[in-house]
Amino acid sequence: MAWLTAGVPGSRLARLVQERGIANLPNPEQIRQLESAGADASLAHTLNNLKLSAAAGPASSAVPAVLLRAAADARAQRFHQAELDLRQVVSSDPQNAALHFALGAMLRQQERWDDAIDEITLSAQLMPDFPENHSTLAYIFYRLDDPSDAIAEARTALSMDPQNAEAYQFLGLGLFSGGQYAAAVHAFDESLAREADNPDTYYDLGITLHANGNLAAAIAAYRHAIQLKGEFWEAHSNLALILHEQNKLDEAIAEYREAKRLAPEEASVRNNLGNTYCDKGDFDAAVVELSELYRQHPEWEQGHGCLARAYMSKKNYGNAISELQLAVRQNPTGSAEHRILGEALLLDDKLDEGVRELRLAVTLNPDSDTAHHALGTALFQQQQLAAAEREFREAIRLNASPDNHYSLAACLMTMDRYEEALAELETAARLDPERTLYRARRDGLRKLMQMQTKEPNSR
Repeated sequence: MAWLTAGVPGSRLARLVQERGIANLPNPEQIRQLESAGADASLAHTLNNLKLSAAAGPASSAVPAVLLRAAADARAQRFHQAELDLRQVVSSDPQNAALHFALGAMLRQQERWDDAIDEITLSAQLMPDFPENHSTLAYIFYRLDDPSDAIAEARTALSMDPQNAEAYQFLGLGLFSGGQYAAAVHAFDESLAREADNPDTYYDLGITLHANGNLAAAIAAYRHAIQLKGEFWEAHSNLALILHEQNKLDEAIAEYREAKRLAPEEASVRNNLGNTYCDKGDFDAAVVELSELYRQHPEWEQGHGCLARAYMSKKNYGNAISELQLAVRQNPTGSAEHRILGEALLLDDKLDEGVRELRLAVTLNPDSDTAHHALGTALFQQQQLAAAEREFREAIRLNASPDNHYSLAACLMTMDRYEEALAELETAARLDPERTLYRARRDGLRKLMQMQTKEPNSR
């Protein structure tokens, strides 16, 4: 009962019973209780067959009521209550490895990793040849970002049971955490060769393949996970992320919407769905999703830039600025956040505030040509032409883009420095010959200069 409470699959327990036998023979009532606790048909069949087998020991004593309650609490995901129940049972049977393992599993579910390690280690000391102790430790070390110990524990489990699918899965997680993607994929494949219907392993495989740049295989892995477990919202969400990267926005939105249906309170799903709507240009839908996100999760810090972008598309600069100010407060040293806020303030005719933000953006990232260009544009609007020229020239030094040359040309024309402006327009037109604006302004400036040259002679 304790192993089932801990979440060890019935099929796995059935194989262990077949290989190792069982210390105490369960009676029909106890088998019924095990089935109520989640034992599948294979385990029940194996236990019933033991009645005729010499591998079975004497009849077992009644299952304590508090252990039955712990199993029910665990199935209902009341992990803290299950922990309290198990502590009561452990106190009366402190040498029972299965109880320590089950208690460790409840602590693991609550992400109390250090306490879980203590209990699983006790279980391993009491039952040193039980591979699940080591595979569970492997997972905990993976969650603690300790890939070396995770790999070592998984390999220990595999040395005890080379057919242990879970140990291969957790070996894959350890290898993934250590950046050994190809080896991790091999470990996941070995796990699936032994347990082909595990959606979690396909999910882990998808994450690893995505990290390794194999998007097509990652998509296939996520789809397989979803096929096995239709309510797997995390797989829908991760699949959507890849589809978004491939610019398959409608498909990505469909997957995010399914993830949202399955997990309506999950903040990351609404955030990513809102961002995808923004990238598609469906700003109304983006506003709906992100507004609902912040209503549900006022503490959520991401997505304000996207919501601001949606407001900007509607020329609702006031709301956009409010969102951008939140983004700046959440990342006060972010140059991009200050730059975008500054540009929004310019659009709202708040030049002085915009210039202040843009100066901060340049100070925070002096190597950003975008920040220098934005500050130059703001100074140009304030008619601080010499200062604007310096910013445009610095932008060109960092990135000699056609747009940077064009902006400098506009500044120089305003200062009546036509020869220099013409040179900048020639450069912009040469760098981007498809852009008709550059050629038109260049040709217009040439005509203006020719007219000015002719005027003295006409007099």
